[in-house]
Formats: sequence, structure tokens, C-alpha cells
Amino acid sequence: MAEINFKNLISTGAHFGHVTRKWHPEYAPYILMEKNGIHIINLDETIQKLNKALAFTSEMAQKNGEFLFVGTKKQARDIIQQEADRCGMFYVVERWLGGTLTNFSTIKKSIKRLQQLEKEGSKIYEDLTKKEVQMLNRERIKLADQHRGIKDMKRLPDVIVVVDANYEITAVREARLLEIPVIGIVDTNTNPNSVDYPIPANDDSIRTIQLIIAAVADEIRAAADKESVREEVIAKEDKEQTEEQADVAEVVVDAVAVEEELNDPVVEDEPAETGSANDESTTEQSAEVPVEENNSGKEDEEETEKLEEAEVK
Repeated sequence: MAEINFKNLISTGAHFGHVTRKWHPEYAPYILMEKNGIHIINLDETIQKLNKALAFTSEMAQKNGEFLFVGTKKQARDIIQQEADRCGMFYVVERWLGGTLTNFSTIKKSIKRLQQLEKEGSKIYEDLTKKEVQMLNRERIKLADQHRGIKDMKRLPDVIVVVDANYEITAVREARLLEIPVIGIVDTNTNPNSVDYPIPANDDSIRTIQLIIAAVADEIRAAADKESVREEVIAKEDKEQTEEQADVAEVVVDAVAVEEELNDPVVEDEPAETGSANDESTTEQSAEVPVEENNSGKEDEEETEKLEEAEVK
């Protein structure tokens, strides 16, 4: 965002006020001199007040505050709509409807009616005569013009930005009544105390309006970009943390599995070995039994032979 300096403001004619007879006494601190029947605005004061307003804008934008730009005078309409669209905020460039802020509940009903009329295939148009359809179309066009820049506004704005606080006095009064902060470009014919953040400058110069309103929009966009970057960083950190936790969990699972494997008792085939030893012992015993039987039979034969020999003798 380019910084607004003394040279920028001079080149746009921001220092030219109204004729002296139209001045507001409360504006005296911001008047540098009188020249050819016209008050000259002190641009040092303009820069100081502008920087204060921009700092507040940045602070509110970082808190996701919603801004409503108001500029219904001819010189401001196109600029207000363009810059509000550029920073994604709401705007009013047609006639300010009394109660837009103080009677917002009624405005929301009117916006809901507009959305119904704009909805394709709406049942509202069923079984109507051609004349009735034309009447609804006229109503739709009228509501669209009235709520062009605020039909998506779901709640009251956090900040109002106005071009020519004197011209938009109704909007300023409603905002002050609801304690909504107001940033406003104020000329020498306006009470600067009517807004919270006055920016003393020529509010009839298209180039001055463009310079100041663009600076406000730039601050909102810059804050939004910072928020976007911050969200990306947080998302990246969350992703890395999740992956790290997953890795740690995997390591823990593996460690538990290894520990369980080490703690499992070893199954030995001792019963089978014991049985084999018994089998061998039994086999040896069975093999020895016939030998004993054979020896016993041999002894009997020898005794029989001895008896026979004795009888012969």
C-alpha cells in the first residue's frame, strides 16, 4: 500500500475547503489560512488524522470487523462501490433509507423479500396474471436498487465509512446512536466532532475521495491477507503436528508389539522328550527279558544231564 504524503494530497486538491462564509466553527483547528475567500485545509492535520483512521481500520479488520461504506453524493458513488467491492465490504450509494441501522430488522425483512423475488423458479410467480408479474418485477427492481450493496449483510456493521459527513448526516446519526464508530471525510462546512475519526479534506474532489477511500480499502485488504497467511500457517502447523503424532503412535504400537513378543513364554517339547526316554527304557527292558529266559532254560538242561549221568553210574 502506497503511503499518502503531503505531495499526494496537494496534487488531488485535498487542501481546498469551502468559501469562508460556509465554515463550521469547530473546524478551526484544521484550517491553515484563508485565500481568495476560500479556507485552506492544513494537510499536516489531514495526514495525522488519516493515519489514525487507517490504524483503527487495520485493527478492526484484523478482528474480522465488517465495514459499511456510504457515499450517496454524485462524486462518491462510483468510488465507494468500486472500493467496497475490492475489499469485500458493504456499501450504500443510493439514497440512504431512514432506519437502515436503527431499524435493521425491518431492512432484513425487505432484503429477504428481494431474495425471494430474485430466486429463479420461485412459487411467488405461479398462477399470476401478466400484470401481477409486472408489478412484482417493478418491486424487485426497486428493492434491488435500494439494497444493492447490503443485501448480503446479515448483521449491523462494526464500522461506518462516509464521504462528506454533513451530506450523510442521517447515516452518521444512526451510527452514533448505536455506538458504531464512524470514519468520515469532513470538509470545512462540517462539524468534525460529528464522527469518531474525522479526516479533514476536500470532500467534493473526486481524486481526493479516490485517494482516501482507496487507502482505507487497502488497509482492509492487507489485514485480510495477513489473516489468510496466518490461517495457512496454523493449518500447516496443525498438519505437521498431526503427522508427528501419527508417527509417535506408530512407534509406540511397534514398541508394545516387540515387548509382548519378548514377554511371551517359550513352549518347550519336554513331555515329548520324556516320552522318548521312557520308550527307550522300555525297549531295553523288553530286550533283556528274553535273554534271562534263555539262560534259565540252559541251566535246566544241564541239571537234567547231570541227573541222568548219576543214574547210569
